[in-house]
Amino acid sequence: MRERSRPSAARASGAPAIVSLDLVCCAAAGRHLAVLVRSGGRASAMMLPWTALDPATAIDAAAARFAREQLGRAPVWIAQVGASGDGRRHPSGASLSVCYVAVLPAGTPAPDGMEWVAAPDLTGLASRQQAMVPAAVAALRDRMDIAPIAFRMLAPEFTLSELQQVYELLLGRRLHKASFRRALQGAYLVEPTDSWRSEGRGRPAQLFRYAPRKRRGVRRSVRFELLG
Repeated sequence: MRERSRPSAARASGAPAIVSLDLVCCAAAGRHLAVLVRSGGRASAMMLPWTALDPATAIDAAAARFAREQLGRAPVWIAQVGASGDGRRHPSGASLSVCYVAVLPAGTPAPDGMEWVAAPDLTGLASRQQAMVPAAVAALRDRMDIAPIAFRMLAPEFTLSELQQVYELLLGRRLHKASFRRALQGAYLVEPTDSWRSEGRGRPAQLFRYAPRKRRGVRRSVRFELLG
């Protein structure tokens, strides 16, 4: 998503160029990743939360503050995706946009004036914001091997089926149940609790928590390439 910006009309006229800070907030919602959008009641009015970026403020600090203001709480994980100044339409008319992706636990309610929309259903965004969504999902996928992103999208205690479903959402493919659990066990990332939860028919499922253990001084991760 990192691209060179093209000269804008604002620059040509000597007016200060607008730089937007855009936020792609993601959460697991059933079989889809959901994205938080501002809605005006029509699909064409949807937009990602954005604000004008103050050049005097450190960008990471500005993104963290903006996320807290929009969500009423700090996201459980946030990172920069990249900058885009490709000439595509943005709600602000910004010549350059800096995108951040944030993660929230499943079940987090949408703030007033916003709603969760399944990522595949986001068809009414301005073209530049539309491109930010797959870029943000790709950033989550690229970094989930080095950061506990999947675990942050769950409640503190979860079933292994819930965890596998989040991994499948992020990876964009189905995983073999036995292979996933063997890889998870080998990574030493979870520990069982004394709690159980019914998941429909059959015996209740045991709940686990994220509790990574170090092995030989190195923290391991799930080897995705080993999962079928």
